[in-house]
Amino acid sequence: MSISEQMNKIGVSQTMKIAAEAKAMQTRGENVIDLSVGEPDFPTPPNVKEAAKRAIDENQTRYTYNQGTTELRSSISEKLKRENGLDYSTNDIIVSSGAKQSLFNAIYSIVNNDDEVIIPAPYWVSYPEMVMLAHGKPVIIDTTEKRCFKLTPEQLKGAITPYTKALILCNPSNPTGSVYTKKELESIAEIVEQNKFYVISDEIYEKLVFDNFEFVSFPSLSESIKEKTILINGLSKSFAMTGWRIGYAAGPEQIIKAMGKIQSHSTSNASSISQAAAVEALNGSQDYVEMMRKEFEQRRNFLYDELTTIKEITCCKPHGAFYLFPNIASYFRKSSSLFRIKNSFDLAIYLLNEAKVATVPGSSFGAEGFLRLSYSTSMENLEEAAARIKEALSKLT
Repeated sequence: MSISEQMNKIGVSQTMKIAAEAKAMQTRGENVIDLSVGEPDFPTPPNVKEAAKRAIDENQTRYTYNQGTTELRSSISEKLKRENGLDYSTNDIIVSSGAKQSLFNAIYSIVNNDDEVIIPAPYWVSYPEMVMLAHGKPVIIDTTEKRCFKLTPEQLKGAITPYTKALILCNPSNPTGSVYTKKELESIAEIVEQNKFYVISDEIYEKLVFDNFEFVSFPSLSESIKEKTILINGLSKSFAMTGWRIGYAAGPEQIIKAMGKIQSHSTSNASSISQAAAVEALNGSQDYVEMMRKEFEQRRNFLYDELTTIKEITCCKPHGAFYLFPNIASYFRKSSSLFRIKNSFDLAIYLLNEAKVATVPGSSFGAEGFLRLSYSTSMENLEEAAARIKEALSKLT
């Protein structure tokens, strides 16, 4: 007896190895500063928590519609119209247990055996694995630090084949924090129009943009592009609701129905309490969201300035999310008294053991030579982490 061939294709995440070691060190009482986490460190907004408590008191504790409550889907529809200029009916929207499930459902709904899905690298770790689970083929395009890791029209054209089924576009990006301008998105949209494939637009970090940068939702570019786009979003990052597990997708009704079929045989509806809280998050005051955004911008500025004072490091200054993605390749082949650095995983392990700072190797995101640092922690922690990193790196020769 053995597990399926498909499972044997799925790799074990290096990110989890780093996280497990960091947790073990913390359990032993070591003061580890965690810059690996992909979630806000703020509590969920008070009004959202109160809405959840009311839902419990009002016994909203039963199954909901498989695609989500009418109230929440209506709130999402109104949000997309109000903030993104998009018209979606409630039938064009599905609520899932997190944006990750929305992505999984979307990929499974459109990908046939051996269909190709274009994924720009650096990419979020689960994109290629999800495509392979759907028996598709990930086609990885290596973007460059020079262009802040953004896909160019020329790169996209060069990756298209008769088997191309979709492009996954993460904007703002995890792990790089890069954000596309409207003009850059329009250049991509033009190629999509010419070649007729889907775009899965992951916009989970849309509210976390800095420097007065104007975020543009990909399906808002035109009605024709909207019909080719599956929009993925959720409340985890913008509203500090990672544990509530609320994500959603909006797109052509036939695809949303297909996603609903998959969901009906896997998880069914998202938590009823979380859905009630999500209605308040979308309809209530957005002041808390803006407070978080401003704090993240301040932290980004600090950590970016600290890292770029290290002469061996270069880093594109990101306009969104809460990550920095510095180039640390100049440390390869350097050594401490006990450790030789060969790759980004080695450097992440070195920093964890020498500096007691947890980071994520770029190889986890398909980009060797880089590290991902999350600034989703207090300024006090960032100040200490920056000092520790500088000291540890100075010991390498």
